[in-house]
Amino acid sequence: MIRSIAILLAASVAATLPASANARSLALIRDAEIERTIRTYTTPMFSSIGVKQNSVRVHIVNDSRINAFVAGGRYIFINTGLLMYAKDAGMVIGVLAHEMGHIVGQHLTRLRGAISESQIKQIIAFILAASTGVATRDGQAAGAIASLGGNIVRGTLYRYTRGMEAEADEFALTTLDRMGVSARGLASLMQHLMSQEALLPSMQDPYMRTHPLSRSRLERIKRHMKTSRFTSQPTPVRYRKLHRRMRAKLFGFLKPPASVLARYGPNNRSLEARYAIAVAYHRSSRLNDALATIDDLIREEPRDPFFHELKGQILLESGRAQQAIKSYSAAIRLAPSEALIRGAYAHALLQTGDRSKVPTALRHLITVTVNDKTFPTGWRLRAIAHGHLKQIGESAAALAEYYLLLGDLAEARRQIRRAERLLPAGSPSWQRVQDMKSARLDSKGRR
Repeated sequence: MIRSIAILLAASVAATLPASANARSLALIRDAEIERTIRTYTTPMFSSIGVKQNSVRVHIVNDSRINAFVAGGRYIFINTGLLMYAKDAGMVIGVLAHEMGHIVGQHLTRLRGAISESQIKQIIAFILAASTGVATRDGQAAGAIASLGGNIVRGTLYRYTRGMEAEADEFALTTLDRMGVSARGLASLMQHLMSQEALLPSMQDPYMRTHPLSRSRLERIKRHMKTSRFTSQPTPVRYRKLHRRMRAKLFGFLKPPASVLARYGPNNRSLEARYAIAVAYHRSSRLNDALATIDDLIREEPRDPFFHELKGQILLESGRAQQAIKSYSAAIRLAPSEALIRGAYAHALLQTGDRSKVPTALRHLITVTVNDKTFPTGWRLRAIAHGHLKQIGESAAALAEYYLLLGDLAEARRQIRRAERLLPAGSPSWQRVQDMKSARLDSKGRR
């Protein structure tokens, strides 16, 4: 039972941007297309309750287990395992709506008020050590739970989490109806997870621990399905198309290439199959096959920015930076607001070794880091570009941002001190360094 609420509690105590804490504990992945797909799913649910899209951030965790959870009051984390398991977009939309229900209900704040902060810290230490795979060497963390006593587990925490899961379910069901999406996917996920109850905890998907399951939760969803006019309707076409592509891309990048080729087969001419196979060919160093496959897709969909992006990635990672520039440039024209694509384009410019391209790369990287401050690679590349232009103080400031996002506070402090020495006092960049110190590090250098 304690495990079921640990993730919800985690950022309630830390109260920091997840990027640093999770850089060492969760393998977060970034992909422009997948993030846009998730935004497409979440925008209607946010707008229906008057929440701004950029006020809640969805992070994708590279973890093959089925799970999703909330942290920090406005961050949703969803595992690639859940995205790849879900055969229909409705299941993912239902889970995201459920997690949004936790945010709207302010469940982190309410849980924090239910038990003392010292107890929360003990719970989190135990869970992060024993359940979520956080890299820790504190051998005593797993034993901290013993001192909490059974009354907390069976009493306060169960009472609060049971009610909160019911509230989040209710929010999800209402949201699904507003979006015209059936709750069948959510019910299917519940049934799958409840079938794991007999398994040992170490063999269960962590969703069982972060979301207390009960028959009453499943029955509530089934009752809703009896009255909802959307129950028998298929998931809207645009969601289904996006979901097929997202799954194919994840399979292509995360599964062994041989498994990808076997899964989709040589005669499968669907768009998503060829998309996954292009990635598998690239990962197998079959450059000609990868380029032929992605070129085939580009001929069919010449205005798809993500096909051009993938071709750019294939070329860049194959040592053909100059050719990659053309593909990334096309992708930017088609999707100018995608910071990740712009960052990849700048990377290709820098990789050519042509110093005349560095100012252009830097302009794009400044745009990237202004629009997406939590993208570590953007800051690292920006530091490199500043370095090529002999702007050493600016490079140090960018590296400070980079190391803060990675959670390497010692190196961040070192780069901040370098930047302070090298930048003109009172300049915009010098002031940004001061803001980093005051907003991200306390007087003892802790984040």
